[in-house]
Amino acid sequence: MPAGSSPKRERQYEHIKDSARGRGESEKRAEEIAARTVNKERARSGESKTASKTSTQDKSSSKRGGQRSHSGSQGPTYDQLYAEAKKRDIPGRSSMNKSELQRKLGK
Repeated sequence: MPAGSSPKRERQYEHIKDSARGRGESEKRAEEIAARTVNKERARSGESKTASKTSTQDKSSSKRGGQRSHSGSQGPTYDQLYAEAKKRDIPGRSSMNKSELQRKLGK
């Protein structure tokens, strides 16, 4: 965390880092994710001296909630796989679980 960060941002950083570690990210990657997220939130709220255009005008990371993730640590979600199977008109998709959908779609 940058020097002079508020206790709230310190807690936020630790929470995000712990969450990323819980999802199976490496320690270094978890720290990177947490730092980027907290720095973006600091920029959005005017707590940082400099901020990129995307940091201040983009959808906040808390509201986005993984909308842009296509394949995280466990790959696409069941809903994403089901939507693709529906698009490809794969028969029997409604009774398939995630791993079966992945096999049928070749993922």
